Amino acid sequence: MANVETIEKTQDAGALKTRAPRVAVAGVSGYAGGELARLLLRHPGMEGTAPLFLGRGDAAQTIESIHPQLSGLGKKSSHAVESFEWDRLTDAGIEILFMATPHEQSREWVPEAIERGIRVIDLSGAWRLQEESNRAVYKLEDADPELAAKFQAEAVYGCPELHREEIRTARLVANPGCYSTSIILGLTPLVRAGVVDLDCGIISDSKSGVSGAGKAPTSKTHFMYAADNLSTYGVFGHRHTGELLEQLCLTEDQIQFTPHLLPIPRGILSTIYLRLREPMKPSEVSDLFSNFYEGSPMIRLHPTPELPQIQHIVRTSFCDLGFALAKDGKRMIVVSCLDNLLKGASGQAVQNMNVMCGWKEEEGLL
Repeated sequence: MANVETIEKTQDAGALKTRAPRVAVAGVSGYAGGELARLLLRHPGMEGTAPLFLGRGDAAQTIESIHPQLSGLGKKSSHAVESFEWDRLTDAGIEILFMATPHEQSREWVPEAIERGIRVIDLSGAWRLQEESNRAVYKLEDADPELAAKFQAEAVYGCPELHREEIRTARLVANPGCYSTSIILGLTPLVRAGVVDLDCGIISDSKSGVSGAGKAPTSKTHFMYAADNLSTYGVFGHRHTGELLEQLCLTEDQIQFTPHLLPIPRGILSTIYLRLREPMKPSEVSDLFSNFYEGSPMIRLHPTPELPQIQHIVRTSFCDLGFALAKDGKRMIVVSCLDNLLKGASGQAVQNMNVMCGWKEEEGLL
């Protein structure tokens, strides 16, 4: 028999199917926060219920002043950005809180939100990783480790294509990283089918536009460094590696992920090299992908030998997948493309909200 908490969570989730949820966004100044605001202001399910935007809350600050491209969206001419206060969320009856905040801030605020009955979709890396050894890369320090461990165990990895049933009733959804989304979606059908020769190892050569590094400029992301350049970084230590290990059930010696910085604003392309255990035909591989992603509207499969390109996914919430198979039927390359700010961040967050509300996953994303 289901316990009372499970029944209440299910009833709450069901209630949201009949009306627009009351939504807040904490952290709207960055690139992902701006895209999230745009998607929510245009979302058909949110009509008449503009989100509560939370940030520094300066008197003259509006979402349109921070992101001028959002002017004219929604029914109001402007939407104030208010200071973050728990009583403000409670008074507004907020039911879903998007957190586009630093990892440390999310780690601190999420337990309070859930204790107040607010469901959370967190875009940071604070809650994505269940293994402490993988989470160590974020150097998180919890004021109450026991309480944090409780909510960490409850957190659902927010990849709808893999975990949509758990997401439906989750109180805490940990939105995946952008690189990891591209690689996990490209590999999961093959790994779960047991056709990959893991003893040979997997290599993911992944490249991202500069916006993946966030809005704050650094010596490696300013124009003079990034323009007309291609650079490698985070070798053997990128923080998204743990997500690959946990979600694909792999060990460190079975996959090598190397990220690169592209001199473009946005977009990710992952070229994934692997070897199959037994020779396969292209049609058999195509069937694996199409069967696995049946009912996943934000996945677009390219017919082999056609391969995805960044130009075709920029400013969309799709993940495009394609593959090429060598003549021996064993050597294989998978190419996965997505927009790091949408399917790699805000678009996937809205997709998770749609699942939680019982709406179509593609609602507001096409």
